[in-house]
Formats: sequence, structure tokens, C-alpha cells
Amino acid sequence: MIVRLRAHHLLCILTYRGKGYSPAFVRTMSRVVARLSRGARVGIVAGPDDICRGLRGGRARHCVRPSARRRDRLAAADLRRAGEAVRCGRSIGRLGNRRLAAWRAGFAAGRTRRACAACPWASLCDATAEAGFAEAFLDRRKRGRVASPTGVEPVSSA
Repeated sequence: MIVRLRAHHLLCILTYRGKGYSPAFVRTMSRVVARLSRGARVGIVAGPDDICRGLRGGRARHCVRPSARRRDRLAAADLRRAGEAVRCGRSIGRLGNRRLAAWRAGFAAGRTRRACAACPWASLCDATAEAGFAEAFLDRRKRGRVASPTGVEPVSSA
């Protein structure tokens, strides 16, 4: 089982906590994070990925805009500098606890945040990192059990 992710979504999954563009996006993101928590492998893709499928209508255009592709390039470069082989068309394997801890440490320290500079979700991710990722859904120790997004109001990014 492979989860197809674009590079900047490798950063988004670190802080995801049940908020998103729409209820459909939240459901899709929660399913993807649950699969990753259960040990699914990650394959890096260019452009829309398994998370983008949660966006419909006008929001789906976001996934093909130059700004999303720029975020992918910046995230991939930052993660490569941190020792990850992030390249389109390659599998990076499973996201084990050590890898997640290292990625989160780099994220919290700002070493892998260039892709987040113009992101409308940056303040939510900052708060999640500052709180030690305690509310983040992705956790291999939970083995795919993520907090339910039921009752969580989607947060507008506009």
C-alpha cells in the first residue's frame, strides 16, 4: 500500500490535526494520515496527490497552481538537506517514529519551513509545533487510529 504525496504535503502531515479546507478535505486527509500511521509507504509525486483528492471545485485549482509547485520544490530541497531522498517518482518508504521525530524537530526549529512561508495554514502549524505536536494526528504508535474529525469545524484558509 503506497500513499502518493507531493513534497510539501510531507510537511503538512506533521502538524495535521483535523482542520482543513472543507469537510471532504478533512475526511480525505484523516484517511491518508491513518494509512500512514498504520505503516503505509510513501511515494513522492509531482502535482496533485492522494491528499489533493479531498479538494473539489475551485479549491482543486490550488493543487496545480505555480505556488503549490514552488512549495513542493522548497520542501523537497529542505528535506534533502536534512538527509531525505525526496525526489518525484521515488518511494521514501514508511514514516517510522524516529523519522517523524527527526522531521518534527527540523520543522519546529525552522529548518524545513521555507515551503510554509506563504501558506495560509502556517500559524496553525506553528501553534501545533510549539505545543510539541501533541494534537497532531499522525503517530505510528497509534497504528492508524487518529482522532476523529467529527465535530471539528473546517477552517477557511482564505
